[in-house]
Amino acid sequence: MPGWSSSPPKCWWAAPGWATSCFTIEKGEFVCIIGHSGCGKTTILNALAGLETASDGNLTMDGREVVGPGLDRGVVFQSHALMPWMSVIDNVKFGVRSRWPDWSKAQIEAQAAQYLEMVGLGHALHKKPSMLSGGMKQRVGIARAFAIQPKMLLLDEPFGALDALTRGTIQDELLKIVQATAQTVFMITHDVDEAILLSDRILLMSNGPRARIAEIVEVTLPRSRTRHDMHHDPRFYRIRNHLVDFLVSRSKDPKPAGEIHPPVVRPGEDEPAKICHQRTRCLISLGDPP
Repeated sequence: MPGWSSSPPKCWWAAPGWATSCFTIEKGEFVCIIGHSGCGKTTILNALAGLETASDGNLTMDGREVVGPGLDRGVVFQSHALMPWMSVIDNVKFGVRSRWPDWSKAQIEAQAAQYLEMVGLGHALHKKPSMLSGGMKQRVGIARAFAIQPKMLLLDEPFGALDALTRGTIQDELLKIVQATAQTVFMITHDVDEAILLSDRILLMSNGPRARIAEIVEVTLPRSRTRHDMHHDPRFYRIRNHLVDFLVSRSKDPKPAGEIHPPVVRPGEDEPAKICHQRTRCLISLGDPP
């Protein structure tokens, strides 16, 4: 499958922004991506959302090239991006109406209310965003994204500005919703514990320029894990140590990868981390064409 790359801003680099690398996102999978600021995480997410244009090759979803924004992908940004003049439920109904323009008002209302109930905001349907806390606003954004039932949900550090207690509560709610709906999710985070709690796999990006997907970490904890159980599982600490070691030391390695398919490691199983090579089907490829 042809590769995909994004040209860097001309004022920064004269060379392409990534070395060649390739990864997949399977249906129903929760994938997190971690890397230092400036390595290109948000550009990858924007490309998945159709908000960035590829300069080389292509990016495909369900066998079709992503060429622009679409309602088959829902996005939750770092800020809630709510329309302040609309009520909570009207913000969600706006997305539902765009997704299903032939639905009746009652159907649209029911769909919006259902997902607001799922994020614990059934009591705040008719409040304006200015009446909500930061955590509640982000819940509305999450409900709006889920309510259009996208094939893929894209999350750009949606909890980064929240306090630790609120962030933990919303993480738990998100985990329950994802498990109930089998939603496919791609999420940017800087929080190692958050990535382990939520994801099936974690993509580790090296530093730029010529950043690449250096490793893919499979989270070997039970999928039905809870925060409490996770912190009592010795595998959690092996995975966490592996991620921290990469971010502190190995992410700075500027040498290009020898293979376009990053190694898949399972640090939760044993030490040193097992390296697996069974995943070869490419959905997304970043970098120069071979």
